[in-house]
Amino acid sequence: MPKKVPCLHKLGKELGEIRNVLDGISKSRVDYGIKELSQDTEMGRSQADELHMRAKAYLDVDETKIVGLDDHKSNILDLLLNSAETPRRAVITIVGSGGLGKTTLARMVYKRAMENFEHPIMLSVSKQYNLADLVRRMFKEPPQEVNLESIMPKLKSFLSGKKYLIILDDVWEVRLWEQLKDALPINDNGSRVMITSRSIDVAPVDPKIPPYMLSFLNEKDSLTLLLKTTLSCQELDEKCPNDLLELANALSKKCNGLPLALNVLGGILSKKDQTYHVWKNVLDTMNWYSEKGEDCMNILAMSYEDMPYYLKPCFLHLACFPEDYEINVSSLIRMWVAERIIPENGKKTMEETAENCLQQLFERNMVQLSSSPYEFGDDGRICRVHDLLRDLAIHEAEKINFVTIFRNPQDVNHSHRVTRRASLQSDDIDELIKHIGPKTRSLLCFLSEEHTKIKINSLNFPEFRLLRVLEIMRVRDMEIRGLEQLIHLKYLGIQQCTDIKLHIESSLGHLKNLETFNLNKTILTEDFEPIGLWTISTLRHVRTPRRHDWVLPFNANLRNLQTLGTIDISEESYKHDQFPCLISLRELSLEIEKTSDGIAPILGTMSCLLSLDIYCDEMPKELVYPTALPNYQDLQCLHLRGSWDKSVSLEARLFPRHLAILSLYESQLGQDPMPELGKLQSLKTLKLDGTVLCNGRHMICPTGFPLLETLDVGFLEYVDLVRVEKGVMPKLKYLRMSQFYGWSLKVELPPELQHMIPDYD
Repeated sequence: MPKKVPCLHKLGKELGEIRNVLDGISKSRVDYGIKELSQDTEMGRSQADELHMRAKAYLDVDETKIVGLDDHKSNILDLLLNSAETPRRAVITIVGSGGLGKTTLARMVYKRAMENFEHPIMLSVSKQYNLADLVRRMFKEPPQEVNLESIMPKLKSFLSGKKYLIILDDVWEVRLWEQLKDALPINDNGSRVMITSRSIDVAPVDPKIPPYMLSFLNEKDSLTLLLKTTLSCQELDEKCPNDLLELANALSKKCNGLPLALNVLGGILSKKDQTYHVWKNVLDTMNWYSEKGEDCMNILAMSYEDMPYYLKPCFLHLACFPEDYEINVSSLIRMWVAERIIPENGKKTMEETAENCLQQLFERNMVQLSSSPYEFGDDGRICRVHDLLRDLAIHEAEKINFVTIFRNPQDVNHSHRVTRRASLQSDDIDELIKHIGPKTRSLLCFLSEEHTKIKINSLNFPEFRLLRVLEIMRVRDMEIRGLEQLIHLKYLGIQQCTDIKLHIESSLGHLKNLETFNLNKTILTEDFEPIGLWTISTLRHVRTPRRHDWVLPFNANLRNLQTLGTIDISEESYKHDQFPCLISLRELSLEIEKTSDGIAPILGTMSCLLSLDIYCDEMPKELVYPTALPNYQDLQCLHLRGSWDKSVSLEARLFPRHLAILSLYESQLGQDPMPELGKLQSLKTLKLDGTVLCNGRHMICPTGFPLLETLDVGFLEYVDLVRVEKGVMPKLKYLRMSQFYGWSLKVELPPELQHMIPDYD
């Protein structure tokens, strides 16, 4: 005790000095009349509370907002589809600088041309690519082998005789084509390869088809794109007064016809008042340079400076992810929450505030939001960052030491810096982790898919005791030790990993601050038990690995839990008074036994539930229509996996009225489900998979489905006809059909959906 007294005295003195400084700042604010910023003002004024309620945006190309690419699209389509004139396999290259819209053009062309090819595929290559991984992704079902020498002949054999379309987007190295060309058979059936690149030296040259050079927009198209992005105008004079039109013309000229710069500048202006003086101030305060590249980067830098303070760290955090990485939105939001880089708002949860911030970044064109139409697990949404915007994030982040990126063991020049956030973007994790300092707060490890077979002996974390975020992706056969000593850890993600051995010498319960425990798509060794996990009262999101029977204890204190999946519930758990209280739960995934008496009252305690996923071999009526759930009509996502009882009939009126996503697996329906499901007015995604028995062998969509965007119908036993009547599914974007081997399935679509030829698996 005598030894502690001087330390306590010194600490108290320092705290007193800090308190005096804060009191002085508070007094100065009053003396100088500085008003306090309200939370609503900083979060985008009164509209901020409604942002998270807006419809989610998708990465699917909205051609109504594209300017200046119509002629290019027509020309490229002619080159792709003129198999009569050029039956031999041809290579088409699109060349242009960054931000010109090469990827957008490639997606537009791919969407229109894919139905004319037996095997169409579009892949993003990027600057740091892995050849073996790229080749594996060219198969419809990627092989298990990762050895390049063994899969190249398999690719050639797979493509042999097929009319294929392969689009390689964002190619940086000339050697890529030299490595790939022998695996792509030269046939006479009209196959095509299309490559986009920033350099004409990188793109291969077909003697019959010269490289297609993408040009900058002219002044008229530049102005049109800026106005569309800023005011959502379809015409130049619509909604835009003459004084603003004059300023818009001056601003668009500064972008030198670069679409990315115009989009970002439009995102800046859309957030400002639509007045002459505000736009004039934007024009006058920008420091313009002479070269186009500097112009663009200046606009991007201005977009960063124009962000409110709470958005800047969210944008800088995107620098942690590798180039062209598909960032899982749920994981990203939970990292932001764990690091507390978003402001607190008493009216909403931290996750809702983070979702709000991500939506604002999208509205400013700083990030691209997407959705995988056939992915239903873990939210399914992804986001991407354009290469130039990622470069900006890295540049700004490194200036203030926000994040340190390690790409190879030679990156030891960072060792003298205090690494607060470390991003290991390499396959040499064992070597790179030696350069990470003990004061690191966030550690993200990314491996390429090819190297999931590489064994990393072990990762030891006792020395990183200040870690708050730990994310490990795509690792195989690895031992992880010392996790229980990371007492400050808030986010633990071990995703898409195989044969992981977690050594918990004592208990996970020591992680008293843990909020997210995510083992999504990870296979652990059989001897792991989550001892103490359910004693952590701060848990907000838990995703357990499949193939592990983790039972939720009765006495768990999980009042803060918002996400839980997938968890087993035995018959003993059905007793309502013994089941843990989950009053904050929003997303639940359950595996339950055949007997389900009492499960509905359990669901009835979850008043905030928005997404429900149930696995049950024999699905009783009370799980199909759990009327005991108080907010059942507020459910947005419902996934039922298991055969229905013969006494249960499909009735649309019994489903939640606001249901947006519905998945039925192995339902064993005895009736055609489409007439009833078409009555669900809010449905956007519908998936029917498994042996769905329909009387008459016909599945007919006579009416309804006003908002449906995705239809995925899989393995219809004894069904030989699927027909969609005229006027049904007016907003359909994705259509996929899967059929049993040897079974003939006919699909009839109305004229307005003829372009939606289904992708047969």
